[in-house]
Amino acid sequence: MAISVFELFKIGIGPSSSHTVGPMRAALKFATSLQAGKLLAQTQTIKAELFGSLGATGKGHGSDKAVILGLEGEAPEQIDPTSIETRLTRIRTQGQLFLLGKKAIAFCEPEHLLFHWQNLPFHPNGMRFSAYNTAYEAIATQVYYSVGGGFIINEEDIRGGPIQPDDIPLPYRFRSAAQLIELCEQNNLSISQLMWENEKCWHSEEEVRQGLLHIWEVMQACVRNGWKHEGILPGGLKVKRRAPALYRQLSAQPESSLDDPLAIIDWVNLYAIAVNEENAAGGRVVTAPTNGAAGIIPAVLHYYDRFCSDAKKDVPLAQTKAEGRRQKAEGIDADTQTTRSDRIVSFLLTAGAIGILYKENASISGADVGCQGEVGVACSMAAGALTEVLGGTLKQVENAAEIAMEHHLGLTCDPVGGLVQIPCIERNAMGAIKAINASRIALRGDGRHIVSLDKVIATMRMTGADMHSKYKETARGGLAANVIQC
Repeated sequence: MAISVFELFKIGIGPSSSHTVGPMRAALKFATSLQAGKLLAQTQTIKAELFGSLGATGKGHGSDKAVILGLEGEAPEQIDPTSIETRLTRIRTQGQLFLLGKKAIAFCEPEHLLFHWQNLPFHPNGMRFSAYNTAYEAIATQVYYSVGGGFIINEEDIRGGPIQPDDIPLPYRFRSAAQLIELCEQNNLSISQLMWENEKCWHSEEEVRQGLLHIWEVMQACVRNGWKHEGILPGGLKVKRRAPALYRQLSAQPESSLDDPLAIIDWVNLYAIAVNEENAAGGRVVTAPTNGAAGIIPAVLHYYDRFCSDAKKDVPLAQTKAEGRRQKAEGIDADTQTTRSDRIVSFLLTAGAIGILYKENASISGADVGCQGEVGVACSMAAGALTEVLGGTLKQVENAAEIAMEHHLGLTCDPVGGLVQIPCIERNAMGAIKAINASRIALRGDGRHIVSLDKVIATMRMTGADMHSKYKETARGGLAANVIQC
């Protein structure tokens, strides 16, 4: 399947890409299909049923809210998060919603929005939508699966496997890391340059550049919102936001006077925690590649942009140490100019390439393969991307991505209370630090390594298949089973 970087980095709302963004998109798609089939006028009510992981943890992950708002015509990237509670109060008080914002239909939540623990056949995140006429006869039914990162697929498409071949004529098709590196070597391209050429099949050069810079702007805004908003996160755990106090502590000490050689780690922790507290509160985030792991790539990119000297300059490639190393290794023109924003774009494109490998060959769904498929993948993406923008060779980029995942293998998904709070918020901070360290290890080597990225992706997939379902996104195992909820 040809996947655009903009499918991995989607703007949406928290707290979960598979449980919030995916269900909202599925509900909107079902409502839109009724309109396309000229069934809107006949529809008197809709029943939405959530299965498996969505049924087990959907309420804590906001799936109920997402479905209701999706039926009203809202899309994750467009909805105003501050309007959600008012909208839901109106719908629940009146007992009706406006289908696509046009047709008033009866909607009693206990009757029309049901949660089932059993799975549908093809994926743990299953949804079934049914529309009924005045005689309560079903006039349309559709099953969707939310397969991670906000991706949805209907039952007809998934019967042949979640990833289907397509005919989009990409100049550089790859299905493995080995193929990706070979194509880069044959065409004297970095990973980000190869991704740039592929993206131009969907968008103009300016659209690619501005789109990715907008993604970065939303990531930065999410960090700022995270350290601005005080209070308690929603849900029964009564988790206090930590980012505001941490920001005040770090801001009180100027960078120039820091005598702790590890103080930068505190800032990286802040960036990741700020994002994931915003996510847990239902704020606007970027799936990277999922909401549960949304803090890692922004944290590492903030680290690069703020603390790495090469990120601060607009100079010829040959005048930066990082790009000079790549120029020597890969023969890039010394007169080429690189700007700060160029390197942000390169970071996101490289991260996207690595994310595509996991999406196509394993999974990015916590309900499917555990948290290794979310935090582990995000860590791997960030490590490889950081290595490229710091001047790493192709082999070093692959090595960094492999190291990062190798040390997340078997990571379970055990959200306490079904909320994306404990251990999810801290887990993003740990993942960001791991990504930076993986990059540093790779850059200190020559790129040669025994375990390839392809092998570690295959291992992650097999580990997820062997993992007991209670250690996936069900809130029935691990910490979720051993922490008393207050």
